[in-house]
Amino acid sequence: MNNPIVIWFFGLSGSGKSTLANLLLQRLKDIGISSVSIDGDQLRKGINQDLGFSSEDRMENIRRSAEIAKLLLENHQVVLASFITPEEIHREKVREILGANVRFLFVDADLKTCQSRDVKGLYQNVSQGTLNNFTGISAPFDRPTQVDLIIDTNEQSTEDCLNQIVQTFFTKE
Repeated sequence: MNNPIVIWFFGLSGSGKSTLANLLLQRLKDIGISSVSIDGDQLRKGINQDLGFSSEDRMENIRRSAEIAKLLLENHQVVLASFITPEEIHREKVREILGANVRFLFVDADLKTCQSRDVKGLYQNVSQGTLNNFTGISAPFDRPTQVDLIIDTNEQSTEDCLNQIVQTFFTKE
C-alpha cells in the first residue's frame, strides 16, 4: 500500500469496533501491510487517564488520540483507531487533524445488541446507577452524517464484516 490511511472505527460500546479492528490488524499483517491498532480503552489507561467523560474531556480524548494516529501515519503505518467518538463535532476534529488520510467506519449495532455483548459490565453499571454520562443512554451519540463505510454488526457475521472492510479499503480497483 503506497499511501497509509487511518481507519477510524466508531460506534457504541459493544458494537464491535475493537473486535473488528484487531481482526483486521491480523489480516493486514498476514498480507504484509504494516499496521497498528489504537483503542480508546488502551489510551484511557495511559496517556488519557487524566480525562473524564465530560464534553470537554471527550473532545480532548479524541484530539490526543487523533494526534497519536497522525504520528503513526507519518511513520507509514496503516492505523486502525477504535473510539466511540460519539458526537459529530468529535469526528470533525479528527478530520481537521488527519485530513484526507482518514476513513470513517461506523460500526452500527442497536442498543440491545450492544447490551448483550457487555463484556466490561458497563451497561450493567449504568442500569445500577453507578455509571453516568454513558454514550447512547445518558450521553449523546450522533448518528453519522459523513462516513466512508457502515458495518452492521447486528446481523452480519464478523467474517462478513471483515471481508467488507478489506474490500472497501484495501482492494485495488
